[in-house]
Amino acid sequence: MAVHIIVDGYNVIRQSPVLKHLDRQALQRGREALIDRLASYKRLKGHKITVVFDGAAEAAIFENRDREKGIHILFSRQGETADAVIKRMAAREKQGALVVSSDRDVAGFSAGQGAAVISSVEFEETMEMAALMDVKGVSPDTGADEGWGFTTRKKGPTRRLPKKQRLNQKRLNKLL
Repeated sequence: MAVHIIVDGYNVIRQSPVLKHLDRQALQRGREALIDRLASYKRLKGHKITVVFDGAAEAAIFENRDREKGIHILFSRQGETADAVIKRMAAREKQGALVVSSDRDVAGFSAGQGAAVISSVEFEETMEMAALMDVKGVSPDTGADEGWGFTTRKKGPTRRLPKKQRLNQKRLNKLL
């Protein structure tokens, strides 16, 4: 099943030390840096990615919808928040969605709809690893997973997570 990653744009920017610094210089620079990172991640993993921004203030400057570097960019309409747009998308996509947000309201609602949820900080770490792999030219099919490694980690039913958490973890593992 293909994963549709729905990113709470300003939440990710404001949780990231690097992106937050660029955002303080100019709002557009923060958005562009996030889109560059998402595009790098998309080149490596190929997931459908939509980033949602609050668009009430940018209504005159930007179109409602846009696409750049393979990333769908959505600005909320006048009188609507990005959170409402993300919730609507999560409700529509259900288990096919992975929502990236540290906002408890958005994360809780999305998880209740069956979507996998990951915090902005965790996803930023994943994007950084993808950027490093992209720069080094490592493909996801080669690299660290080659060969079998010895492990003492025990497996079995006593360590099994509940089914809902296992499904969520399975969708999150597709990111890595």
